[in-house]
Amino acid sequence: MKLPIPAEEQFRAPAHHERVTSKIGLALAITFTTCFVTGLLSHLIQHPPGWFWWPSRPAGLYRVTQGLHVICGIASIPLLLAKLWSVYPKLFGRPLVRSLPHALERLSILVLSGAAFFELTTGLLNVAQNYPWGFYFPQVHYAVAWLAIGSILVHVAVKLPVIRRALSRATVEDPPAEGLSRRGFLVTTGLATGVAVVATAGATVPFLRGVSGLSWKTGKGTQNLPVNRTAAAAGITWSAAWRLSVVTPRGTTKFSLDELRALPQTTAELPIACVEGWSQSATWRGISLPMLLKAVGAAPGAAVRVSSSERGGLYGVSVLPGEHTADELTLLALELNGEVLAPDHGFPCRIIAPNRPGVLQTKWVTKLEVL
Repeated sequence: MKLPIPAEEQFRAPAHHERVTSKIGLALAITFTTCFVTGLLSHLIQHPPGWFWWPSRPAGLYRVTQGLHVICGIASIPLLLAKLWSVYPKLFGRPLVRSLPHALERLSILVLSGAAFFELTTGLLNVAQNYPWGFYFPQVHYAVAWLAIGSILVHVAVKLPVIRRALSRATVEDPPAEGLSRRGFLVTTGLATGVAVVATAGATVPFLRGVSGLSWKTGKGTQNLPVNRTAAAAGITWSAAWRLSVVTPRGTTKFSLDELRALPQTTAELPIACVEGWSQSATWRGISLPMLLKAVGAAPGAAVRVSSSERGGLYGVSVLPGEHTADELTLLALELNGEVLAPDHGFPCRIIAPNRPGVLQTKWVTKLEVL
């Protein structure tokens, strides 16, 4: 026996009203746009084209932008589910295609829904550092982000008359109906979004850590600082014969660990801000890059290629741009929180620079090359 297919007009619950859909859609547009802009910034910092410039100050700016990226991504999950619940009766509308704009609208919704689910699902798994796929997450996540934002723009353009009508007219009370009122559904959605944000935002917002039960990483790990990649995982071994090579146009200067410790030391409070969204401040001590460059006859402000003892990782080599090598807060760190660097944090030395993603704060440094 075939069940009858309901018609769109049969769905009369207040949650399906266009005013509800438009208000949730507006909130979702804000969170997705924030995710897109902050994600684009993160991508440009890690893979900078020739025209891009990123400052070294304020020191915690990347901590804010990437924290916003992940927080808005978390907030988008309940918002997207609520939006889909609000509009799902449209699936039963007939005819399936009424006009070219209607076909364009349906296509944009299909692309938007797929791209949004992909971005939020893979982003959430990235936060958990769980990668059950065979592709390189940053590149694919970045590419699909453009698809998502493009489909959002098309969808908004097509639906703009409906959105303007729904948001501009005076509030009308719901007729008596079973279930939540329009206002009740919006309040419930807002509360669910708020709970999701508060439960996870402690990973990047320090004052929320006491109530953020699902915040990850912070406060854990060796020397009270989280670790994404351990020395064992990177295949790092220590030898007393280790030397740091500093290569300049004048030649190569090599430093033993004792010689580095004998140089003037600088102490700085700087955050580690990871692309997964967690961040934590720590006290670092080491040689400032400008001072080290001057010691080998190079001018601060030149780009420096940093090479790690790690050979198999994707981030074994990074480039410090000139604005960072000229900043006194950019350190070749030897100590963390008053102790010699633990192997997991980059012993014998690592880079810690202000306003940089954690993946570019190269550990187990073995060579600095002035470009």
